[in-house]
Amino acid sequence: MSDHRPRPSLLPANSSALERALDIGFGRLLERIQPPFPQLMNPAETPMAFLPYLGADRGVSEWSSEAPEAEKRLTVELAWPTARQAGTRKALENAAKGLRLQPDVRAWYEQTPPGAPYSFSVRAFTEQPYSEEIDARLDRRLADAKGERDTLKVSVGLSAFGNHVIGAATLCGELTTVYPIFIEGLEASGQAFMAAGLYTVETSTIYPQGS
Repeated sequence: MSDHRPRPSLLPANSSALERALDIGFGRLLERIQPPFPQLMNPAETPMAFLPYLGADRGVSEWSSEAPEAEKRLTVELAWPTARQAGTRKALENAAKGLRLQPDVRAWYEQTPPGAPYSFSVRAFTEQPYSEEIDARLDRRLADAKGERDTLKVSVGLSAFGNHVIGAATLCGELTTVYPIFIEGLEASGQAFMAAGLYTVETSTIYPQGS
């Protein structure tokens, strides 16, 4: 059964019958549309085409339209935490993680020997191909995430992971070599045959009995 209850309207009291009919018709059309929230605002579930707009809404300043989808979604997801924690170790880590790098961030007082005050050592490792473009993007993201007085020392290394297998084999055997018969002073050529045989015969003769 359809619902014919009156719906709230923003039309003025002196609106015409046509205006009220259009208001009711469009209202019912809108009610058929499934609301896109909260998936639309979720970086992991929003449509791919909406990601740039969601990134802009969250204040993402460094963006590459050529980046893989996984990187774009991670960048948008980490945008707010990075902005809230700017100037901290966590913000610098998030800046590198957004590019799918594995960061190791150490403040000046954690380094051996201690570094200059208000400095950070940022080491990032990657299993993906690395280029000058990604290096420049990392610098821009770190610059947005660091504090005004902070200085950074950045290094990037390639990492690889896998299973290491060590194996050993031992072969034990006995080698026997049989050489042809060799008689000093005798030369021979051609095929050689060697054979041995035994033939034994026993004969019994029976004569007729004589009278």
